[in-house]
Amino acid sequence: ILRRRETFRTAFEGFRIEAVAKFTDADRERLLADPGIIRNKAKVDATLANAKVLADWSEGELDELIWSYAPDPAGRPAPRSLSDVPAVTPESTALAKALKKRSIRFVGPTTAYALMQACGLVDDHLADCVARGGGGAPR
Repeated sequence: ILRRRETFRTAFEGFRIEAVAKFTDADRERLLADPGIIRNKAKVDATLANAKVLADWSEGELDELIWSYAPDPAGRPAPRSLSDVPAVTPESTALAKALKKRSIRFVGPTTAYALMQACGLVDDHLADCVARGGGGAPR
């Protein structure tokens, strides 16, 4: 997926929620025909539906919701190997449930955990990694 990041960025208008929320059926068909992205119909449809839902949220609402599920960093020892990095946590399970309750589709605990990693809620750099502790700022 990361190798396709720029193609996704272009296909989804720089990931701007307001722009994606306005996508038409023609845009959907364009996405489904784009070999540079994942063309799974359910995922594309969920992405477009989620953008419409999120476009109606107030500014900062998604940010506040996500950060409300940030685990206490003191309770998370630094992983020593990749096998120490979880795919799912109680917080990611709760976040996925909260997002689904707010009409966000195609999100589960693993996706929610990846979101938490990407947003800096958790630091899963290994203990001996030079990047450890340099990611997200505590809130």
